[in-house]
Amino acid sequence: MALAIEGSGTGIWDRDVVTGKIRYSTGWLEILGYDRGEISQQIEDSYDRIHPDDLTYVQATMQDHFDGRTSVYEVEHRLRCKDGSYKWVMSRGMVISRDLQGRALRMVGTTADITSTRLMAERLRQSTNLVANLTNQIPGMIFESRRAPTGEARMTYVSSGIGEIFGLTAADVATSTASIHARIYPDDRAMYHASLDASQRDLVSWQCIFRVDLPTRGLCWRQIDARPARLPNGDTLWHGLVTDVTERMEMEQQLHDLARLDHLSGLPNRRAFLERMEKTWSGLVQARLDRVAVMMIDVDHFKSINDRYGHAAGDEVIRHVAAMMSSVLRSSDITGRMGGEEFAVCLPNVGMAEAGRIADRLRVEIAETQAWFEDIAISLTVSIGIAAMLPTDRNGEQVLARADKALYMAKQAGRNRLAFAQDSD
Repeated sequence: MALAIEGSGTGIWDRDVVTGKIRYSTGWLEILGYDRGEISQQIEDSYDRIHPDDLTYVQATMQDHFDGRTSVYEVEHRLRCKDGSYKWVMSRGMVISRDLQGRALRMVGTTADITSTRLMAERLRQSTNLVANLTNQIPGMIFESRRAPTGEARMTYVSSGIGEIFGLTAADVATSTASIHARIYPDDRAMYHASLDASQRDLVSWQCIFRVDLPTRGLCWRQIDARPARLPNGDTLWHGLVTDVTERMEMEQQLHDLARLDHLSGLPNRRAFLERMEKTWSGLVQARLDRVAVMMIDVDHFKSINDRYGHAAGDEVIRHVAAMMSSVLRSSDITGRMGGEEFAVCLPNVGMAEAGRIADRLRVEIAETQAWFEDIAISLTVSIGIAAMLPTDRNGEQVLARADKALYMAKQAGRNRLAFAQDSD
């Protein structure tokens, strides 16, 4: 990621919440004019660079994300440069690792220099004439749009950036904005029009992030920020900016994906697994699927492995089981690490008999294949509980409880075996 955004004015930071250490990419240091080695990696020292008027807001926003009240951390604030001046930046990030109590352990994010954007917005408010002289030099598309109460709209002014942003010319939108609407990705059109209608109806800022499908570039992300005003004849006039946010959205997606991954096993984490299983349950309830089986898998005597060989060996066992699951199961099957030595599998369109055959194959493969830690071969087995997902379940997690009971039965019966939930078909 660092190489991908080199020279883009965006930097990456990686914070260890427990130790208070924070690492910065070269691009991040360049935003403030520092060379590597000239800046401390302690989080307390980073607070000294934040403008005093912004510090409380930044810390409160960060704490809200740590506490789970927000899905991502996002804040605009000022940072002091090496020469003593301040720059406006946009910082975004996400906690990608938490302990069993949900406390944040590690957070990764980006910082982008938005000083020029802030200055540009101020100039827009001061003088539209000044903006007209500058717009062709500014990345993105500056526009003035006019829309009648009946919905007909046209662009009364666009900068030359319309070519890069929409692959169009000023003449294409001079009488109608239909050519822009045709470029919007179909899945985003309803949201785009709803935000536009709300801005016109309530005279609130029009802010919208959406995708466009361009003939030469394919799918890209765009962001509109504009302010409306009502004209005497009832039309609505917007002055605003459309920018290319493709890189930012792709990076945010990467951060989102990281937050849903169990980094030890490489499988989806508990939260991601449950989300996908809920969608599968909805498919069963709506009759898009005719049957679904769920397995709970537990490594037998895992504590003894840790006690005998150490936790690093235990980690290797977890990776080994995850690899065996990936080799035995279908690509369409939903897998996840639920925590500790426990795994789960959701098998769409699989009945109990077939689920039993799949589970037993996995059990045998694991029993016959040793995990290696350094030069030590570690033999292991797993116990598996199997249950059928039912349309009458209240949610996807109800079947997990049945599979977990079956897993307990397998453990009680001697381990290294399967057990089926008693109330499953």
